[in-house]
Amino acid sequence: MSVATEKPTTFASLNPATGETVADHPVHDAAAVGAAIDRAREAAEWWRALGWKERRVRLLNVKGALTRNLNRMAELIHQETGKTLQDAQIETIMAITHLDWAARNAQKTLGPRSVFPGVMAINQKCVLEYQALGVVGVIGPWNYPIFTPMGSIAYALAAGNAVVFKPSEFTPGVGTLVAELVAGVIPEQPVLQVVTGFGETGAALASSPKVDKVAFTGSYRTAKRVMAACAENLTPIVAECGGKDACIVDADADLDAAAGSALWGAMSNAGQTCIGVERIYVVDEVYDAFLAKLTAKAKDLRPGFDREAAYGPITMPGQLDIIERHIKDALDKGGKAVVGGPDSVRKPYVEPVVLTDVPDESSAVSEETFGPTITVHRVRDLDEAVEKANKTNYGLAGSIFSGNKTRALEAARKMRSGMTSINAFAAFAQVAALPFGGVGESGFGRIHGADGLREFARPKAITRQRFTVPPNLTSFDRTEKDMARVLQLITMVHGKRYKR
Repeated sequence: MSVATEKPTTFASLNPATGETVADHPVHDAAAVGAAIDRAREAAEWWRALGWKERRVRLLNVKGALTRNLNRMAELIHQETGKTLQDAQIETIMAITHLDWAARNAQKTLGPRSVFPGVMAINQKCVLEYQALGVVGVIGPWNYPIFTPMGSIAYALAAGNAVVFKPSEFTPGVGTLVAELVAGVIPEQPVLQVVTGFGETGAALASSPKVDKVAFTGSYRTAKRVMAACAENLTPIVAECGGKDACIVDADADLDAAAGSALWGAMSNAGQTCIGVERIYVVDEVYDAFLAKLTAKAKDLRPGFDREAAYGPITMPGQLDIIERHIKDALDKGGKAVVGGPDSVRKPYVEPVVLTDVPDESSAVSEETFGPTITVHRVRDLDEAVEKANKTNYGLAGSIFSGNKTRALEAARKMRSGMTSINAFAAFAQVAALPFGGVGESGFGRIHGADGLREFARPKAITRQRFTVPPNLTSFDRTEKDMARVLQLITMVHGKRYKR
């Protein structure tokens, strides 16, 4: 006789560096998620009715509360992810700046505006506005547990929605603290709620017919499952699904700056960055000099959990096997480890690994590694670098280092990515006014900026007839003579030939 195993009602978030329990959190089942969504629907009505000014003031006060608790938040991120305390502080600062921008720019971006109706509808007063969706479900990642979800939470709230947030099971405490800070400023209604748990909790959120949109960050494989759940109710989704980002180094680039930025992009947060540098393409004439600078800098880095460590442990234990497999596959296919190697994987840490001569078919080049490893490739010129950089199913971000502004801009436009930085790493992420998102297996839709605000609102078009204009074409009373006049007008206005 089989005995049914009871599902756990709580789970522990663990410090990946020490294995110690940070805190215990509830496992919210489908019923609990449904109850949170019901509360959110009521809260959304109240929140929307407050209007732009009142929401702005409250969100700016939430920003103030987060700022005053910056070190508390950073310490919790440090404990739950293992990333360095300074990196956690930088992440929190970026979340604060995005919350500030969303609060200050929501009305200007989404509020009512007049639209010129055109000659054929000159008697119409036209208004375009963006209305709140209602309830937004946010499913967040563990690698940037406040910055990344804040790109959806802040913009959804600013647009007038209520939010139900499911943080990663690796960082539930961060999500819980965010909700606590919001509730402290906005106690009247639960405009932001957190549900914690595993995949089943996220599935309950995504599959609810009472959720008006889902914002997801994670792997493209999981995104497909979330999309399938959303499809049952035609729930729209914005998805950010990681990348295999490239850094390009031109012949006239500042090699010291390029090496420093590329190394930070590859190794910070133990390489667990969706927009992290995983491939570097260097023009032939500066390849050797660049590689020498990069390897010298990489050898000085040390992972650990102490204040002097360059970066922390691998947060998700299962990722260690992927990193190890990618390193070994690169070497088996003829690649060389100029810094580190297979022995660099010392659980839960991975020491810096720099690989060269790695063929394109290697998993280290074609698959997302999500670890402190990097492949460096010699290319003929900038055109070949862009061509190589674009040979991936991903398309999230990238960086180009060049001394020629015109050539760099042209290459940036050709790069198949949602964002590209020139002579810096991921500068776009610090600019709240710029949209963030990818193409291909990196996902679709945008967070941040005006596009991010519009992502969580629906456009509403309103026309009001101010006066009548004969003839009325939308009437059975129109005549052949009326139609002839209209055709004459259209020909006069639109029938011109334009010179090149």
